[in-house]
Amino acid sequence: MAIPKGSAMSPETLTPRNFRLECDSWGQLVLIGPDGTREAGVVPSRAFPVSDKGHWVSLCNSEGHEVLAIPDLAEVPGDVRQVLEDALAEREFVPVILKIYSATFQEPLAWRVETDRGPTSFLVSSEADVRRIEPAQASVTDSHGIRYWIPDIHRLDRASRRLLEHFL
Repeated sequence: MAIPKGSAMSPETLTPRNFRLECDSWGQLVLIGPDGTREAGVVPSRAFPVSDKGHWVSLCNSEGHEVLAIPDLAEVPGDVRQVLEDALAEREFVPVILKIYSATFQEPLAWRVETDRGPTSFLVSSEADVRRIEPAQASVTDSHGIRYWIPDIHRLDRASRRLLEHFL
């Protein structure tokens, strides 16, 4: 069900400065509109590029409809921004790959890496799941949908870069 235009929770009514956020007792994010209307179960997500974390955050209701697009997090009042950033951090699990020990070239691809959270191994369904995001950045999505990020390809050691370049 779409949100009616003009309602307190419609994208036309909400702005980055006139809403509040809180967590309810079940840990769900609750959006509070300018008139006090509450919408439980909102989900924040960042748009790409992942390297620009201060811009373009979307808040969707529990049915998946966007209720607010925030072009710049600096526009959101500090206390609300902190709740939003905490919710985003909890939702975003993006380990950073620091070193690639091995990667097979036959699908599914078996990767063994060192991340900022420790060593791990995972499967990548296809080479298409290894993507260059920007000239020096890449992402790898494993077969479970977990996205790994390489913020600067040039900071990897030579052997890691050679393995990665095969897929890019």
